[in-house]
Amino acid sequence: MHYIIKYWFLFALLLSLTSAWISCGQEDLSPTAMPEVIEEVMDQTSDTQNVLEGTIRPISSIDLVSEMGVGWNLGNSFDVISKDKTIWGNPLSTTAHIRDVKAMGFTTLRIPITWNFDQKETSPYTIEQDYLDRIQVIVNEALTNDMHVIINTHHEEWIIPTDAEAEKVKSRLSSLWTQVATFFEPYGDQLLFEVMNEPRLRNSQEEWNGGTQEGRSVVNEYHKVCVEAIRATEGNNRKRHLMISTYAASSNSDAMRDLVVPNDDPNIIISIHSYFPWAFAGIENGPNIWGSDEEKEALKNELDRIKDRWVVQENRAVILGEWGTTDKNNLSSRIEYCAYYAKAATQRGLLPIIWDDGGNFGLYDRHAMNWKYPEIAEAVIAAAE
Repeated sequence: MHYIIKYWFLFALLLSLTSAWISCGQEDLSPTAMPEVIEEVMDQTSDTQNVLEGTIRPISSIDLVSEMGVGWNLGNSFDVISKDKTIWGNPLSTTAHIRDVKAMGFTTLRIPITWNFDQKETSPYTIEQDYLDRIQVIVNEALTNDMHVIINTHHEEWIIPTDAEAEKVKSRLSSLWTQVATFFEPYGDQLLFEVMNEPRLRNSQEEWNGGTQEGRSVVNEYHKVCVEAIRATEGNNRKRHLMISTYAASSNSDAMRDLVVPNDDPNIIISIHSYFPWAFAGIENGPNIWGSDEEKEALKNELDRIKDRWVVQENRAVILGEWGTTDKNNLSSRIEYCAYYAKAATQRGLLPIIWDDGGNFGLYDRHAMNWKYPEIAEAVIAAAE
């Protein structure tokens, strides 16, 4: 059966690529990119059978997270807000990129994914098969290199958390996760689904401040729809470990207080993004020096708040799905900060996945295929160990 899946996957992707080439499709399936994509697929088919023979072990989400190590984000690639996945400056993702990330020492790969431009906008909201196939190539590479993998929905501007939009959004979310979960159902528990990334009402006054009561309640409804859609696909997805986030993935006290775990599902992990302090970590013209005793204490307090709310009070695993620092020509401060953050997080049982967008937050140069800032990556790995 797995051999049938393997060769059908290859045939289907080659057929879709050939069709796109003939019809002069988007750049990511252009004649110049096509041989690269075909080579990636052919490299992967020999491993597909083993990848598909996964199981969901009877372990808790806390135990699963404890074995995941530290992670790296494949940012600004599949999550680009366009069908052309190169317009934000990165090349198409390849298996070689993933091997380099694993060789550095990262053992978890988060793949942010925007589906909108490769999915019908009307019911039944069908996802294009070739897009799923291309994502599968990267997922397979990570899994065959013994990494854990997280896939999500990212930059989906149609996910609007208001009562007025709720029914339409829930219908599309249910369809999306039914398709994705069905496609990846045979995979074992090294593959996790993160149902939404930073769900929030964009451009609102409360966008990054915990949202409104309405917004937080609707986000809870969306999580429930996603989780139930995934569980309904049965098989491995009945017990797969899933991630849900607070409003905007914020550590804001209102956002953390009002998050409701759907059906009190035991295999749910909490996703939080904490670029703390944002002035140093994310603001281009913010301070470029970090490391005073007061700053270290403030960071420890931030991580303690997250741990106390979820690990201590709720016995829930936490993944810090995004964190990191922009480049302000301040390498020594970035190294000190990232090392301190990774150590403090892992000491508290929180899994840190550093953000790498190939730009201001970039660590790995996907064009040159080498590490632009290996010192930061090495510091994170060493601190977490």
